Amino acid sequence: MDYEDLQKKTLVLTKTPLAGYTLSNLFLLLRQNNFRISYRYLPRFMYSTTVSSVMAPFRVRERKKFDRNIVHTTIPHHPIFILGHWRSGTTYLHNVLSLDKNLGYFTTFQAYLPGVFLAYEQLFKPLVASSIPETRPMDNVAMHPDFPQEDQYAVGAFSPYSYYHGWCFPHNMSLYNRFVLMDDVPDIDIQRWKNVYLYLLKKVTLAVGGKRLILKNQDNTAKIKLLLELFPDAKFLLIQRNPYDLYYSMLKFMRMVIPLYCVQTPPPFDAVEDSMMDLYAKMFRKYLKERSLIPTGNLVEVKYEDFIREPMDLLQKIYTDLSLDGFAASKESFDTYLKTQTSFNGESYRISDDAKEKVDKRWGFVFQAFDYS
Repeated sequence: MDYEDLQKKTLVLTKTPLAGYTLSNLFLLLRQNNFRISYRYLPRFMYSTTVSSVMAPFRVRERKKFDRNIVHTTIPHHPIFILGHWRSGTTYLHNVLSLDKNLGYFTTFQAYLPGVFLAYEQLFKPLVASSIPETRPMDNVAMHPDFPQEDQYAVGAFSPYSYYHGWCFPHNMSLYNRFVLMDDVPDIDIQRWKNVYLYLLKKVTLAVGGKRLILKNQDNTAKIKLLLELFPDAKFLLIQRNPYDLYYSMLKFMRMVIPLYCVQTPPPFDAVEDSMMDLYAKMFRKYLKERSLIPTGNLVEVKYEDFIREPMDLLQKIYTDLSLDGFAASKESFDTYLKTQTSFNGESYRISDDAKEKVDKRWGFVFQAFDYS
C-alpha cells in the first residue's frame, strides 16, 4: 500500500496546518527536525511561513488586548473530554453533542488560527474557509469554519505537543508520538503542555461566554492522569471502534492526508503503518491503566457501532450516566441532525488474513477490554 497521489499533491500548499502556527513554534519544529525540509516541499513550507508571518503582528495585538482577560478567566465547569483513536467516530459524536446550546467548543476557525480568533475573525475566517475542502477527503463529512473541530490543532499551533506534527515532519514521528503519550519526556515538557492547553481552554471559554466545553482531542486518550490534574471533576466520554475496521480506516486516512500535510518526503508507508499500530497499542494500554483514576460517574464508554445503530439511545445514556443537563432541550436538534446523517453508517472492511494476524497480535488486548468478539 502506498500514499495516495503523493506526486500530484506536492504542489498543494494550503491544506497543511502549519500555516496557522506561530513563528516561534515553526522555528522550534524546524530545530527539532534539524532544519530538514525536503526540496520538493519548500513551496508548501514557504507558504506556511509567509501566512504565519503575515499574521504575526495580529497575534501580538490580540495578546496585548486580551491576554490579561484570558489569564484571569476561570473555567467554571470542568470540560467534557471526548476520547478515542482517530477514525473511531469522535467527529460524529462531537458534532452531535455540540448541538447542545449549553456547551461550547473550538470551531474549525478557532482551532486552526488560535492566535487571532478573538479580534480578527472577520479578517481571517475567509482564509480558513478557502483552505479547507467542503467535505473531508477520507469520509465526506462536511467541513466549515464554524463547525466543531479538534483542539489539538490549536495546541499544535502553539507548541510541539501534537500528533499531527509527525505527519508534517514524518521522519520524526517517534518524537511526536512520545508527546501524545507524555511518557519518557522531561517534566518541563509536561508543564509546558499544561500551560499551553490551559491558556487555550481559557481563551475559548472567554469566547463562548463561560459555557462548559465539549472537547475532542484524540491525543487526550493517553493523558487522563494529566487532565485530571488540571480538571479533577472533568467528564470523559470514550468512543471505541472495532479494531479491524479502524485499522483499515486509519490506513486510508493516512494515505490521503499525510501527502497534504508533510514538508518532508514521507518514509515508506510500511514504516508509517508500523508507527500507527505501535501508538494505538500504547495509547490504549495507557488508557486502560489510567481510566480507574476517573471519579465514579465521570466516565462513559460507548461503541461506535452502537452509536451508529441507536444514536438517540446512546445520547440519552451519555447524559444520564454523566449527570448532564440539556438532553430534553437538545433532543429535537439532535434528531434533526441525525436524520441528515442517515447515509452515514461507517465503512466496514473485509479483513485479509495478513491484516487480521497483525491486528490480533498487536491489538488483541483491545478486543477483550472492550468486548469485541
